Amino acid sequence: MMTRRAVLTTLALLALGAAASAQTMTDGAELYPGEKALYQAASKEGLVVSFDTGPTWANWAAQFAAFKKRYPDVEMTYNDLGSAATVVALEKARNRPQADTAYYFAASAVDAATKDVVAPFKPVNFDKLPGVFRHPEGKWFTIHSLTVAFLVNTKLVKNVPQSWADLLKGDYKSSVVYLDPRSTGQGQVLMFAANFAAGGDMSNVQPGIDYIGKLHRARNVLRVVGTTPYAQFVKGEIPIWIGYENDGLKAKYTDGLGDAVAVVIPKEASAAAPYAISLVKNAPHPNAGKLWLNFIMTELGQGIFAQGFVRPAVPGVKLPAAVADRLPPAPQVRPLDVQAAAAKKAEIDAGWAKVAVGN
Repeated sequence: MMTRRAVLTTLALLALGAAASAQTMTDGAELYPGEKALYQAASKEGLVVSFDTGPTWANWAAQFAAFKKRYPDVEMTYNDLGSAATVVALEKARNRPQADTAYYFAASAVDAATKDVVAPFKPVNFDKLPGVFRHPEGKWFTIHSLTVAFLVNTKLVKNVPQSWADLLKGDYKSSVVYLDPRSTGQGQVLMFAANFAAGGDMSNVQPGIDYIGKLHRARNVLRVVGTTPYAQFVKGEIPIWIGYENDGLKAKYTDGLGDAVAVVIPKEASAAAPYAISLVKNAPHPNAGKLWLNFIMTELGQGIFAQGFVRPAVPGVKLPAAVADRLPPAPQVRPLDVQAAAAKKAEIDAGWAKVAVGN
């Protein structure tokens, strides 16, 4: 496992790599029509305030470095609040907003739009996004997604499962760990991934509930947890974690586990959890905010996300060569409709409790 210093060094190298690939605004062609004019307007404001973009998550540190190199006259400041807390902060500052942009799990983005604290803005590549990955007026839009996958410790598991059907086999007694869907977003997304694989859809979640019941009756579940078990996985304490793909890739390539980790997107189906961003209503630096949002939606910005092992939201983006083989095409992954998912949460919670804990 990497030390804190090694992790920070890795982040710094990623940031330097991203900055090296980004040209300044005067070095070449525009990334999109109107970029230079928008930069001029943003330069007069001189600052963009980005809420909830913690530098160690989703490769934000590298995004900051590349943005600063391309637009040297615009400073960047950020915080790391968490999705729900970001919406609360926007509400409290409604009459005098401090943020220009806000980033969060898309369910919180829907909440922010409902509370009228974000503004419509359609960045470059907006129209390429799946319909469920964007607000129709641009009050939020997905910039990357996290995909449900099997994260497998190959030192503990001889035969790596390739499908949801495989997980039901006797080979995997007391091997599977996953997050509680009642209290975690990842657990909810997992339920939809299993549901899609079992023949369900956003309106019918019973197949997924039934599948989880089978997994428990097979006695293949080691435990259900309430917080991310990443540290335990890296320590070799978990044979199979049904989690997010990026955590497995981070363990494999950043934290040094290498071939001791296999990351498998199950072949029947999986779900992609959208992470979104918004322009804040009455933002203090609106042009700088728009410049920032456009940048992360360009092919360059989307590629920087991929370098952090999260999948770009814009379909068809060419991935950087360094990560192209680590994020192979996965056509079985379905984009999650967070609004429809929210409407099914109570049903999933009750159904899961019945089959998993007998309540």
